Amino acid sequence: MSLILARLGLQQRVLPEYRLPFFAALAEASPKGFSLFAGPARLEESIAAVGSLPKNVHFTQADNHHFFGGPFYLCWQAGLIRWLEDWQPEVIILEANPRYLSNPAAQRWMHQRSRPVIGWGLGAPPVQGSFARMRSARRQHFLFDFDALITYSQRGAQEYRQVGFPADKIFVAANAVAARPTWDMPVRPSQISGNKPVVLFVGRLQERKRIDLLIQACAGLPGHLQPDLWIVGDGPARAALQGLALQVYPSAHFFGGRFGSELDAIFREADLFVLPGTGGLAVQQAMSFGLPVMVAEADGTQADLVRPQNGWCLPAGDLDALTSALQQALEDIPLLRQMGQASYRIVAQEINLENMLQSFDQAVRSVWEGK
Repeated sequence: MSLILARLGLQQRVLPEYRLPFFAALAEASPKGFSLFAGPARLEESIAAVGSLPKNVHFTQADNHHFFGGPFYLCWQAGLIRWLEDWQPEVIILEANPRYLSNPAAQRWMHQRSRPVIGWGLGAPPVQGSFARMRSARRQHFLFDFDALITYSQRGAQEYRQVGFPADKIFVAANAVAARPTWDMPVRPSQISGNKPVVLFVGRLQERKRIDLLIQACAGLPGHLQPDLWIVGDGPARAALQGLALQVYPSAHFFGGRFGSELDAIFREADLFVLPGTGGLAVQQAMSFGLPVMVAEADGTQADLVRPQNGWCLPAGDLDALTSALQQALEDIPLLRQMGQASYRIVAQEINLENMLQSFDQAVRSVWEGK
């Protein structure tokens, strides 16, 4: 891995804990310095506050002002320009989201000093609803003020190309939360005899995770295919989910929070990982233990991670689709094992923190070399 030879700044609306390993790696690769600017989330987002940051990450907390909600959500981060004045970055990376009203001011501040700005975003899907033409034009103007764009997936890259952004200035950094595995892929039998297969969910127990759908889908399977459902995690929906499981699917087991070697052991014993709602921090981790994965389609960040070779991407909130996919998976255990091998290969060779960092390095070099 080559070094990032520019004093680097990176803005985030909020600082989710799962990003800490990546930001630490980014700081390690930036000998001229790395600074992070981010603010607190809204209470209803249930994003855990970060305890501490690595010493090599210079951090400035934003004063986030949240306006409206849902499709009309907007955010203003007070203190953004003051952070730029204090840190004096040579290159900055901003979230490429026009809902963050203070980011255009940061673009202007940098460009007035002939310093490049990189956007980091999901993509640019067609704008629909009220004032679609005006919103689309505003987004395009915002995007074209970046010197390069980093996106999570090939789909995001295609969307940026479709709005006219130069293809040679678009970089794909597939969404990764962990380094490539340092362990061999677990060996699982080609058939399950005696015990039931284990379907696993790992994550925070919240309504938006739609674990209720997973419980109902397992209950809707033919009796001989019904698995042991392992639900690992804690959160505000736990009591309601336990009540639902008692009524419709007693084979659901709630483990509470598990971490480190305890969680690793659970991944090794499972046969299939399912994420029926939004979020997906544990998907890559499950794949690193050779598990096929089943996820709901969400924001596109998993489009390159979950493929027909290693899993299923399902319509969000569709109980019938989830039940059908579970039945298909559990009827063919040898195929599940092949898909698990594909999962392990993808995270070992393609989608991991090391490759994500390399994409960021390439993006910075594209705007900084020759300065």
